[in-house]
Amino acid sequence: MFEVREEEERKTRAFLVGQPGNDLRELTGLAKTAGMEIAGKITLTRLEVQPAYGMGKGKAQEIYELAKENQADCIIFDFDMEPTKQRNWEKMSKLPCFDRQELIIRIFAQRARTKEAVLQVELARLTYSLPRLAHSYGELSRQRGGSYGSKGSGETQLELDQRQVRSKIIQVKKELAEVTKNRNTQKKKRNQVPVPECALVGYTNAGKSSLLNALTGEKTFVEDELFATLDPLTRRLKLKDGNGILLTDTVGFIKNLPHSLIDAFKSTLAAASDADLLLIVLDASDSQVEEEYKTVIQVLEETKADLTKSLIVLNKWDYFDQNDNQTKLIRQGQLLLKFPEGIKVSAKNQTGFEELFLKISQKLFGYKEKYQIPLENADLVQQIRKKGIILKEEWQEDSVLLEARLNGSEKERFSKYLV
Repeated sequence: MFEVREEEERKTRAFLVGQPGNDLRELTGLAKTAGMEIAGKITLTRLEVQPAYGMGKGKAQEIYELAKENQADCIIFDFDMEPTKQRNWEKMSKLPCFDRQELIIRIFAQRARTKEAVLQVELARLTYSLPRLAHSYGELSRQRGGSYGSKGSGETQLELDQRQVRSKIIQVKKELAEVTKNRNTQKKKRNQVPVPECALVGYTNAGKSSLLNALTGEKTFVEDELFATLDPLTRRLKLKDGNGILLTDTVGFIKNLPHSLIDAFKSTLAAASDADLLLIVLDASDSQVEEEYKTVIQVLEETKADLTKSLIVLNKWDYFDQNDNQTKLIRQGQLLLKFPEGIKVSAKNQTGFEELFLKISQKLFGYKEKYQIPLENADLVQQIRKKGIILKEEWQEDSVLLEARLNGSEKERFSKYLV
């Protein structure tokens, strides 16, 4: 009985195959997030245009032998695997073989909680699996009966399954459209009370959820693993000057995020593209932060987000609190040169928040300025109140002295009244 229980609790052992020039750190993190154990790794020196395995047969055999030697339960490739190549790999190795796209979909399926997220994952899974159904019927399709050229039972079953998958895709899209319609209705109601919306965006595991918790006092799910947050989560945040904003945590981005998932997860990505301000959260302690920043910008550009309305937040800055070695000092200097406008914060120690609040206020509501409005134009005070924020108001004999925040065109409009 003990041996049976031990076998049930044993983690799936994955053998990882990387493409040339890329380390396997990210794929390792993905596999561990999916609950797997790493049996072994190999990074290819080159990828060949070979129809059978995507590489030479000798190299494929070598990888299979390594996986077998390390008692792997599956082989995962850090690049897209075409359905035909996937079937060939599984025939040769007698092991499940899949690529990073399927691994990410599996993780998303584990993490989806809301109805919309569950439907989005299902749509991505169905779209991905449709061209891969044939590998289940490789043997059956060779069985032919009746007259020459008639379809075998395997082909008939395959066609039935493909029709079922296509029908399911149509059904899921209809359900998603209804959920999206309801979400847009709720958003319109929220917009009737104009509260600026900020979205926390960034590479997965950059500490966005920890930052949301630290800023708002909430206790949302936080875990040191990739894609810990999947569904968009919105909380109200009160700034130091009394203004309130809505702060939304979004799904973490990742290098080579499958387009099927970008298309599917429009709700959480819409939180970024529709936001009044983007807080691009970067992990200051990560040596790959510059590359991760490029990935974040690439995904944001694909979602048509307005990058001019953004602030860079260098999270986990406490990593540099003790400059105990030369490498840290050099790394810190490189970050300050690369991101001179970056706001240095620590969600863990709750430091740097004063500057962050100030920068958010300035970006959303404008800089604090003093205005002197003549009494004959006193109606402008009410217009400033509607278009901006009045911090102080003093009525005098011939004018009204205001300390206010105005942004954009409104600031320019009232510039002649600046003191």
